[in-house]
Parts: sequence; C-alpha cells; structure tokens
Amino acid sequence: MAPRVDAFYLFLVGLTAFFSILIALTVIFYFVKYRRRSPDQVGTRIEGGMALEITWSVIPLLITMVIFGWSTNLFFAFTRPPAETLNIYVVGKQWMWKFQHLNGQREINELHVPVGRNVKLIMTSEDVIHDVFVPAFRVKADVLPGRYTHMWFNPTKPGRYHLFCAEYCGTKHSGMIGEVVVQEPAEYEAWLATGRAEGSLASAGGKLFQDLACNTCHRPDAVGRGPVLQGLFGRQITLGDGGRQTVDEAYLRESILTPNMKLTQGFQPVMPAYQGLVTEEGVLQLIEYVKSLGTQPQSQPVRPASGGPAPGETHTPSPNEVNR
Repeated sequence: MAPRVDAFYLFLVGLTAFFSILIALTVIFYFVKYRRRSPDQVGTRIEGGMALEITWSVIPLLITMVIFGWSTNLFFAFTRPPAETLNIYVVGKQWMWKFQHLNGQREINELHVPVGRNVKLIMTSEDVIHDVFVPAFRVKADVLPGRYTHMWFNPTKPGRYHLFCAEYCGTKHSGMIGEVVVQEPAEYEAWLATGRAEGSLASAGGKLFQDLACNTCHRPDAVGRGPVLQGLFGRQITLGDGGRQTVDEAYLRESILTPNMKLTQGFQPVMPAYQGLVTEEGVLQLIEYVKSLGTQPQSQPVRPASGGPAPGETHTPSPNEVNR
C-alpha cells in the first residue's frame, strides 16, 4: 500500500503547492498592477462576473471530487483484506503489544511476518484505546477495548520496521513501541516452528472449551442447550428478535463474554457470562477453535425451540452443567 499512499500524498502536496504559489503570485501581480498611483485615485466599481464565479466554483469542485474518489478507493483497499491472509491476533495492553500466531507462537513487542504474504491483524485492547502504526507500511488502525478491529498489509522487503502506539494511552505511552520483523518465507517458517511445543491456538481453544464444559451444551449432534458450532463461523444466523447476524470474530467474542446480548433464535438464555472469567487470550483461543471446526452435520435431530432435547431423547445434566 505504501506506493499508493505516497502517490496520493504527493498529489495533495503538489496540488497545495501549485495553488499556494498561484495565489501568492496573483496577489503580488494585483498589488503591482492595481496599486494606487495618486492619493485621490478611486478604484473602478466592479459589479461581478458570472464566468469568473462559475470558473472558481467548478474547478475546485472537480478537484475535490478527484480527491474524494482517489481517497475512497484507498480507503476500501485498506479496509477490505484479500480473501487469503495470514491471520495474527493482537492484544494491546498498557504498555505492550502482544501478538499471537495461529500455531501457538507468541510474541511481545515484536512481530515476525513473511515477505510477500498478505498479513491480517485482528486486534483488541485489554484496557484503553491504543493504535497500531507501522510508518514504513503506511498502515495505522485503532485498537479498541471490547471489540475487534482489523488491519492488513503485504510486506515486500525483508528487514526490521518500527511499530508504534499512535494513541495516547497513559504515562508510558512513549515506551509502547516494537518492531515488525519481515523475513524470507523459509526463514519465517523456521522461526515459526520454534513455538509449536505448546500447540496451536485452535488446540488451546479446544482444551479451554473442554475445561469450561462448553461441550456439554454445544454438542455436534444438535441435542444440547446451545447452537451447533460446526461450520458456524462466517454464516448468517437468525437472532431471537428476528434480526440477522453474521458470525464473525466480534460476534463470537460478544457471545462468550455477554451471551444474552444477541441470542440465537430457538435457544434460551441459559449460558453463563464469562466476562472477567476468560482472558483476552482465552477468548482468542476459543474463537480460533470455533473457526477451526469442520462443516456442520447435514442430518440433525429436530429440537424444540425451548433448547431442550430432541423428541424421543433425554438429556441428563452432567456434573459440569450442574456446577455451572
């Protein structure tokens, strides 16, 4: 994106310089041409000129429309990541950046990425508003508590690049810095392999899913008290109020921390809220686990809207369900 941003920026600078010089020279020219040559000289009354009015209205309009069209094109390019991206989760915290790769590798204030690959950062904050800013890549985005924001880039040259927090976030804001380390693909894969001992992000999420006894309600056979999660990510679901919702990272996060905010149609508000019980890293792990689940089963038992067992089946609460 850097060449496209630079081209737009240079256009704005050139445009500003051109009209600044033009106006300055015009003012000087009028100073000289229309100066008072005697103390009793009175200027000629000017009634106006329609051609001049139209000219200095239409030309700025055309220029601003060019700026609008160009900047809008850039905005959509920034906010619409390509279909295939390397996803990396980012958590901002006073005063550090925590990065988590899908294979389980974690970093603090340093982000390793491969050269020539579309990289998408999925970001949130644990406390206050932060802002990821990589000047060399010309990318910058707010990192907000309570929601996910996205940013993407494609590094084209190996090296180490400065990473800043561009939003004042407290007394040590100036120390919330880091580096983006761009490596050749083979070098990046070798580095990535050093962090696989703990397991992938999805596998950690699967373990947490079991530890929290989520599997007792979200069952793949559709007889649990919660929706089937297989193949759920990316789909549109119907909510209890009849509205439609796309299941993305933000919706999954909200459903984990405050599940009764947007209930899926046909289910009761029986899921406990995990706000304050699951860390941001834990939420990311659970989200990645849900994203990793396979396709939804084609044949499912019919279940009542109350969220109970399907006809002809019984459901005995497990000790984990009772404890919850």
